Amino acid sequence: MKELDLLWRGMIAGFVIAAPVGPVNVFCMQRTLARGWRSGLASGFGAAAGDTLYGAVAGFSITYIVDFLVREQARIRLFGGILLVAIGISYLLRGPQPLHACKERVAGSDLLSTFLLNLTNPTVVLSFLAVLAALGLADRRPWGLTLFLVGGIFCGSMSWWIVLCAAVNHFRDRFNDRSLAMMNRIAGLAIGGFGVWLFVLSRTRL
Repeated sequence: MKELDLLWRGMIAGFVIAAPVGPVNVFCMQRTLARGWRSGLASGFGAAAGDTLYGAVAGFSITYIVDFLVREQARIRLFGGILLVAIGISYLLRGPQPLHACKERVAGSDLLSTFLLNLTNPTVVLSFLAVLAALGLADRRPWGLTLFLVGGIFCGSMSWWIVLCAAVNHFRDRFNDRSLAMMNRIAGLAIGGFGVWLFVLSRTRL
């Protein structure tokens, strides 16, 4: 019974961490509109994998890794900020692609890019520490039980991406070429804006 409780609470933690609006959410929505739900879901899977990795660090209380992430968070944020600004500019400069010409496809970069992007935000592990503490999961436990917690984190995070991609895909047919081009511009500005925000945060720590 304790295993199911850990699994359930892990799902809550994973969902809560994944849900707030951020660059990965923008990626998933844009890719779902442009390439179809499979591409958006693959992007969500990469993000869930990143959340799970940081959730495992928090769940297993791997102190030296947490200390390293806290110590180097400014440099990691700086790298992530520069990366996001570059991606945002690429979206703004991207030529229009007719919606009817966009085939539903999944590229390995969909998964890998969101996984790496999540890793450029080391505060995720601190967020997990706070959420797990709020759920009464701050105490140490046998590693076997912690695996149920980590599995729950993945399931919770992935459930958010499934819901998001399904919702965006539901309205996909209502978009035309012009609105898709506008979405690309909005995505570029949003992603670039997140990058600038990360860059500013990194400068306050260096």
